[in-house]
Amino acid sequence: MNTTNEIISGKIFIYPTDTVYGIGCDATNQDSVKKIKEIKGRDKDKPLSIIAPSLKWINENLIVDVDLSKYLPGPYTLILKKKDPEFLKHIAPGDSLGIRIPKTELTNEIQKSRRPFVTTSLNLSGNPPITSIDKIPNEIKNKVDHIIDGGELNGRPSTLIINGKEIKR
Repeated sequence: MNTTNEIISGKIFIYPTDTVYGIGCDATNQDSVKKIKEIKGRDKDKPLSIIAPSLKWINENLIVDVDLSKYLPGPYTLILKKKDPEFLKHIAPGDSLGIRIPKTELTNEIQKSRRPFVTTSLNLSGNPPITSIDKIPNEIKNKVDHIIDGGELNGRPSTLIINGKEIKR
């Protein structure tokens, strides 16, 4: 499988992050994003976060108010203001966007694709996050294109960074 091409073509992935299993796709592919929201039973207006393809991409599209190198790559989600409020509006309808760069193999492929990549916990909305592949409900497994097994994960959600302050969840 050429993962980079699969990302660019809009395939939906279940993958390990540095915290829990996630579900994601190319954030610029609105049909795939809509399908992820349907799979999760998520309110269409509730924002999603993304895995940024690079620090340069973050600086080009968002107002950076923290030292990115302190948090990324790592188990953090930075909430940053968009330079253009319309940017990725189908991902995050407000004026800010959650950004991650986890330390994972998939992140390397995302960086090669140069595309922002949806990252949201793999679970039905309101249920606890999934920490191993064998706990994924069949109704989710049957609706995705690729499942990457990263073994048992620690299950701790990423730490939020908002206005430069750490917020544990």
